[in-house]
Amino acid sequence: MAYSVALAKEVKTRGFVYGGLLLALGAAIVYASSSGAVLIPAGDILPILLDGLGLRDMASVDPVHQAVLLNIRLPRIVLTLLVGAGLGVSGVALQGLFRNPMADPALIGISAGAALFAAAVIVFEGVLIGTVFQGVLGLYMLPVAAFVGSFLIAMLVLRLSSVSGKTDVATMLLAGIAINAIAQAGTGLMTYLSDDSQLRTLTFWLMGSLSGAQWEQLMVVGPLMLVAIIGLPFQARALNAILLGESVASHLGFDLQRTKLLLIVMVSVCVGSAVAVTGIIGFIGLVVPHMVRLVMGPNHRNLFPLAAILGALVLLLADVASRTVVAPAELPIGIVTALFGGPFFLWLLLKRKAATGVGL
Repeated sequence: MAYSVALAKEVKTRGFVYGGLLLALGAAIVYASSSGAVLIPAGDILPILLDGLGLRDMASVDPVHQAVLLNIRLPRIVLTLLVGAGLGVSGVALQGLFRNPMADPALIGISAGAALFAAAVIVFEGVLIGTVFQGVLGLYMLPVAAFVGSFLIAMLVLRLSSVSGKTDVATMLLAGIAINAIAQAGTGLMTYLSDDSQLRTLTFWLMGSLSGAQWEQLMVVGPLMLVAIIGLPFQARALNAILLGESVASHLGFDLQRTKLLLIVMVSVCVGSAVAVTGIIGFIGLVVPHMVRLVMGPNHRNLFPLAAILGALVLLLADVASRTVVAPAELPIGIVTALFGGPFFLWLLLKRKAATGVGL
């Protein structure tokens, strides 16, 4: 009887949380679509979308509003939702894999590797890299370089942490920290070598920006991020078992080596794709899993979908703030997420310290 009551309470809480987050996300999408330097009435959004799909001819729709919504805001909103969801589920996966609440997508050097390769393209464009690849890749040169950097760093970390064909999580963590420091030093060197124009581009990109969202980019990186957003939740049972210890998970029949490789590859693809088009956006992958865990507990079956929804919601609200607070100018999104994530994480630290007498 007690179990049935507890289960009913959990189902009710889960339904309330899911419903609340989805309603909030829907409202945030409408608000993000209408707000900005050009105000679009909320009542015009659906007619514009229907007209854009060819389902309805709305001659009365303002062509300026239609152009702004379909060509600027809508691809930006879609990119924001994908990046926020991807960073959220990636943070859940890494925190579960490392059994460490401090783990996030930047921990094993994925973001730093992407930043290093992108910085090299920005600084040496037209000198070495640009002359070879500019004609082939065109506008995709920077995203491709960032993606390649993140993937190569992830593979290097996996290689360094493999012992006798098995991946040691502790070694992976230490290798990631070391490679992360080396990649950041390389990015610092690129910053030192850059001229004034390159420095402005490099600085803005390293602080994160969603302003360059285009449908063409989404067609390339969107499917890659969706693979991780959809695929990572299928590893929930394995991560729940890993929480009990790797030996217990092995006895339960899980192939831990395969699970570790699959998690790292999917996280690398997702985060590398995100960094390739937005630059480095911090704290989403660290804070969002904590927020969900505070409400729903450690079950990864709940953590993955809720972290995807909440990550998309938090990043969307941060993006709205970044382009409206100082409109018509725009704040880098990384500054906004840091201003939100830093104090929240300190609050978590103080709360944990008050409850247990120790930090995180």
